[in-house]
Amino acid sequence: MAKQQTETKQKAVEAQTLIVDGTNMIAGRLCSRVAKLLLQGNRVSIVNSENIMISGNRKSIIESYREFLEIASVNNPRFGPFHPRRPDTIITKMVRGMLPKEKSSGKTALKRLRAYLGVPKELRSLSRMQFEDAKIRKPAPYYTSMGELGRMIGWHE
Repeated sequence: MAKQQTETKQKAVEAQTLIVDGTNMIAGRLCSRVAKLLLQGNRVSIVNSENIMISGNRKSIIESYREFLEIASVNNPRFGPFHPRRPDTIITKMVRGMLPKEKSSGKTALKRLRAYLGVPKELRSLSRMQFEDAKIRKPAPYYTSMGELGRMIGWHE
């Protein structure tokens, strides 16, 4: 029993608070790296989530997301499913899809995630990190930003 308590204390000490800047990062690669960090026990905050990019044809991305928005309950649409339109909630749902959300490890990992539009005041002074393999490689017109996608599907800033 005492051994388990010391192991959990050691894990708590090893856990860090990481701030990930999402500017010009590819959404899928960023979310998979963040999910891995969360499962390792780190607290992760994603800032500038409206600047995260989705690769692919802009029209097909928007069209497929609009089709996704049409999915509703047959009995009563008030009961859901509810589809996110804000960039930070879209990113949170993407990371959730990469976690084992039915297990307790996935549930606790998701609680350690925070996504923000812009950079909050309390996180401005802290250093931010970016993943080299998740940065965009082509010019920006080849991608669609999360903010642009959100505006096209009904997000009002």
